Amino acid sequence: MTNDQAAHQEAVETVRELIKGIEMAMLTTVTKEGLVSRPMKTQEVEFDGDLWFLTKEDTDKYRQLQQNPDVNVAYVGKSYVSIRGKGELVEDRAKIKEFWNPAYAKLLNTTSDDPQLALIKVRAEAAEYWETGNWTKMMKRMFSQLTGARSETEVNKTVTLV
Repeated sequence: MTNDQAAHQEAVETVRELIKGIEMAMLTTVTKEGLVSRPMKTQEVEFDGDLWFLTKEDTDKYRQLQQNPDVNVAYVGKSYVSIRGKGELVEDRAKIKEFWNPAYAKLLNTTSDDPQLALIKVRAEAAEYWETGNWTKMMKRMFSQLTGARSETEVNKTVTLV
């Protein structure tokens, strides 16, 4: 494995750990008027550089992704994670059935056989995260900001995922 491959794998694993167990994310799409965000249920799959969401074709987000694939996905849990990437609409009936669970029946008011169902696949390009669970790092960073003293402690970090 090359250094680039190892760095990529480490970045993916870091993001995977930070978003693991967070059920809801905010998906931001681009419109002619500006940015629009909405909550989306995260699929229960291991993050490998792609994120998956279920939607219907007759939604604004579906139409927005057809016009502009740029997206951001934000997670809040033990840390804050912001993932930038490209959204792709996927019409894969088998994958829809794989991701389906009874909560979607109520949430989307439909069944897994609904021909209007589609998947949003987000190919992550970069992620920025803030480690709020690390109190020591946060306090050192805050102290350095208040006093002007130099600190090597980073509260947030950006990783490249492509």
